[in-house]
Amino acid sequence: MSTAVLQRIPRLDRKAVDGDFVRERGVYIALVLLILYNVFFTPFFNRFETVTTLMLQTPAVLIVSLGMLMVIGTGGIDLSVGATMAIAAAVMGKFVAPDPKGLGLPLALAIITALVAGLLVGIFNGIVVGVGGVQPIVATLSLLVGGRGIALVITSGALIELFVPGLTKLGRGQVSNIPYIFLIALALVVVVAVLVRQTTFGFRLLAIGGNVRAATLAGLPVRRTIITVYALSGLLAAIAGIIATARTRAADPSYLGLGLELSAITAVVVGGTALNGGRVRILGTVAGVILMQLLTTTLTAHNVPDSATQVAEALIIVGAVYIQRTSRSGE
Repeated sequence: MSTAVLQRIPRLDRKAVDGDFVRERGVYIALVLLILYNVFFTPFFNRFETVTTLMLQTPAVLIVSLGMLMVIGTGGIDLSVGATMAIAAAVMGKFVAPDPKGLGLPLALAIITALVAGLLVGIFNGIVVGVGGVQPIVATLSLLVGGRGIALVITSGALIELFVPGLTKLGRGQVSNIPYIFLIALALVVVVAVLVRQTTFGFRLLAIGGNVRAATLAGLPVRRTIITVYALSGLLAAIAGIIATARTRAADPSYLGLGLELSAITAVVVGGTALNGGRVRILGTVAGVILMQLLTTTLTAHNVPDSATQVAEALIIVGAVYIQRTSRSGE
């Protein structure tokens, strides 16, 4: 074998290996570097209160991102998760709030009803995408716009204050200084990880994202799986809406979950999951959520305007998508 050929082989291997390394480990490296920067350059960062704040800020985004991760794993997208959060919060608020703003029903019943509402939204999206054949971005865009309107109709356009002891305990309670809502988010991470990695459903999800035509020809229940994936995304969005409402003690259909769908997509993409489906990075998504929240906190601590923060997040998304494209081209 000639010297020229021998020189070419390592170069091609390096490209593939380096691309995979950046795609799969880059988010962890970025997170470590950002933490080190804060340790040395951000005042008051080295306090337990900083960790507590992150544990309060990340659960809603993380839970929504888990649903988004499964949807993107099938090659789809769910733009309605923020509006679904608002619908779930509105339903819960209407059920649990006393007269004249609500029905004054027990909190447990209100939470169950809110979860059912999120589940129904997800099933609707799944039917439109899986059975109707509508492009996911178009199907879920309708509820991105209309879903918040539904939430406003439920609450008559008003914010509902919820000074309910059980809800307050859920939003602000702690175990050994760890918030309940953070523990809930961690538990859901484990559930989704088992669901995707250890079950037939997870295999079908990834198969559909890898090649939906091949999955159909192989006899996999493509439509049922897609409906289930979107239903789970709606259910997780409802859970996020409930804990966000519990934390603020108010059901605010106008602003709750607003723009959170973009934050979830960002976390998933930055975490190493390709937008064209077939792969999911669960721990990468968790790291992506923490990274993006910590980035926002860091820029705010250094008095960087919100507009610059949004530009930074946009650049990170572009960079993550470019890395994925470059990595796949080397495979």
